[in-house]
Amino acid sequence: MIYMLEDDTSILELVLYALNSQGLEAKGFSEVKDFKNALKESLPQIVILDVMLPNENGFEVLKWLKSNAQTKQISVIMLTALASEYEKVKGLDLGADDYLTKPFGVMELLARVRAILRRIDGKQSDFVNDGLEYSSKEHEVSINGEKIKLTLKEFELLGFFLKNPNRAFERDELLEIIWGYSAQSRTLDIHIKTLRQKLGIWGQKIKTIHGVGYKLESKTSTQ
Repeated sequence: MIYMLEDDTSILELVLYALNSQGLEAKGFSEVKDFKNALKESLPQIVILDVMLPNENGFEVLKWLKSNAQTKQISVIMLTALASEYEKVKGLDLGADDYLTKPFGVMELLARVRAILRRIDGKQSDFVNDGLEYSSKEHEVSINGEKIKLTLKEFELLGFFLKNPNRAFERDELLEIIWGYSAQSRTLDIHIKTLRQKLGIWGQKIKTIHGVGYKLESKTSTQ
């Protein structure tokens, strides 16, 4: 998903049409408040951001995105009429991935979007939600950008829960899936306890279902 924040409706419609014609899902916003409200519902991979916006400067929006734990990983392309070297450096220093000045070529913008998407695909996480990122490819877990050290079984257990949210699993079932044999249920309970501790607030989402086993309560956002 790509979001674009641009108050010029003609440019907004042109870019959205170009993105959609390339099979890229995109949404446009002309007001900062609408853009921020949309971020509460779903996070895009890329934001195309104008600078001269009504009520709020695009550089301030960029600064807000990069200082927010939920949104700082989103890639940003600045698309603006401000073309001085100072402004380009400012945007890049604030965390923008690219800076394109108006007037611009639509094909060039699409090429830059595709380049960023290729880069994202190379390090894409299996799961991103509510500050937690889980990557089986890189074997990493982080919460709000801070890496969490998990043992192999803790990592596998968390990954299984993330792939099967809101479903209760019996202890024996989890032992068979994660350990490959029917170990003592105490083994599972200990791993659940340490996993909860390491995940902090996120660990509270792992619920004990008395008489059954465990489940993860979560609104997932797998990629």
